This record gives sequence, structure tokens and C-alpha cells, in this order.
Amino acid sequence: MSALDTVRAASGLDGYLAEIEEGLAEAVSRYPGLVAEVGASALSAGGKRLRPALAFLSSPPEGVPPVAAGVAVELVHMATLVHDDLIDGAALRRGRASVWTEHGEVAARAAGDYLFARAFSVLADEGDAGAVSVLAESALALARGEAMQRQQRYDPDTTIDEYLERCALKTGKLFEAACVLGGGVGEYGRLLGVAFQIADDVLDCTGETIETGKVPGTDLRDGTPTLPLLLAAREDGVVRDALAGGPNEGVLVRVAASGALEQSRELALHYAVQARACLDGAPRREELEALTRAVVERST
Repeated sequence: MSALDTVRAASGLDGYLAEIEEGLAEAVSRYPGLVAEVGASALSAGGKRLRPALAFLSSPPEGVPPVAAGVAVELVHMATLVHDDLIDGAALRRGRASVWTEHGEVAARAAGDYLFARAFSVLADEGDAGAVSVLAESALALARGEAMQRQQRYDPDTTIDEYLERCALKTGKLFEAACVLGGGVGEYGRLLGVAFQIADDVLDCTGETIETGKVPGTDLRDGTPTLPLLLAAREDGVVRDALAGGPNEGVLVRVAASGALEQSRELALHYAVQARACLDGAPRREELEALTRAVVERST
């Protein structure tokens, strides 16, 4: 059985994710109008629902499944995707037209704001001020991470520590929130999120569009300094020039030849190992450990 199969086999997960889909649809459609229609378009693109799954796997098996938490973290994630695609000018999301491409920039911006707002409404309806605070802290981290990415754009001198800080803010913090809202260990989620983002950045250098849903080399073309690009730029002046905004034809081949992809995978595995070390006493330890392997072994 693969690591992903172990995660999917978790008792009750399928039923929980079905509830998440119902909750997302209800949350998005609560206020009919243009933004709800555009939000529904983002919802129909699907996704791994990894963050809700994290909330479930972090929760006590004998307790009530954290549906509101799962819906809220996924709504925040959806909102960031809508806004990120708009900011980056990305025409595709999961192999189909991105929201802004299909509906226009103004509608996409408004829909992203709507999804954020609905996320907090879902949690507020539960009457748990602490949960709202956790999600608010995560949303603030996402904004800080996005600002950091804008500052680092086209900068091949971005340090590895600065890159990892950005990963923790843009990805790790929402993973952490999912775990905390589910009742689990936030540090596990943060470390898992960093491992996930490094693996994602490697896929951008290696993956096929049909598998990843996005055109390979997007980060290079956008000037986003990811770990494999930064490592390769240290060894290859052509890669460095491309990351700084120069010609990028054939550069991904040079990145692969530099050994940067293997080094990046090793660091992702290191973070996955660190995440597993946080799981002493976790009730669903087997599934959570398997998830650390699944995020670094994935091809999509």
C-alpha cells in the first residue's frame, strides 16, 4: 500500500470529505450574486482537500469531526489561489482556465475577498473565538508571505533561509492552522507545509502540465526564487541570469543537470522527517506519518 493509499484508508475520512464538499458549496452559495457565481467556479475546479484532511486526521477519532474547521481552511486556501493566479497572471489552474481568465480581474479580486470572508463566517457561526483567532493569524501570515514573494521576485540573491521563511508563511501556516483547529499539533502542520511547498517547487521544474495542471517553469518565468532555482543559480550563471529576468529557454534542463532538484528533494524529506518527530501520542499517527511521505512523493 502506498503512503497516499494509507491516508485515504483512514476510517471516516471519505464521509468527512463528502461533508466538506457540501459545506463548501453551502458557504459559497450563501449570498447569491456575481461573487458567489465566480466563487462556485473556483470550487468546481476541485482540489486535493489536503487542509481539511489534515484537520480531520488531527482530530480525536472519538470526537465530532471538525467540519467547520475543514471548510474554513479550504475556503482560505481557495481565496489565496484565486488571488495568486490574478497577481501572477496565471492562465491555468488545475488544467483549466483560472478564475480571472474566465471571469475578469475585478470579479476574481472580489470573489477572492468573498471566499476569505465566508471562511471567517463559517468559524464565527461555531461561536469559538479562539478558532477565529487561529485562522486570522494564518491569514495574516499568508499576506506577509505574499508580500515577501513580491519583494524577492527576480532576485537570485534571495537566501535559502528567506525562501524557507516564505514557505512557512505562505504554506506552512495554513497547514498549521488546519492541525490546530482539528485539535492536533501545529508544529507538525507547519513542517509538513514547508515540505509540501518544496516538493511543489520541484514539480514546477519537472512536472508535465497534464499532471500538475500548470505549465512547467512558471516560477522561473515569473521570477519567483524557489529552492531548486536558487540552488542551481549558485552553480550556473545562465540559470542565475534567467532567474533575474533574462532569457529562460532551455534553463530547466540546466537546473536538472545542476543537481538542484535532488538537493531540494532531500530538504523536503528532511522537513518531512522533522514533522514525523512531532507525532508522539497522536491518535492517527500512522496516517499522519504516511501523509509526510505522500506530500514529498507526489507527482501532482
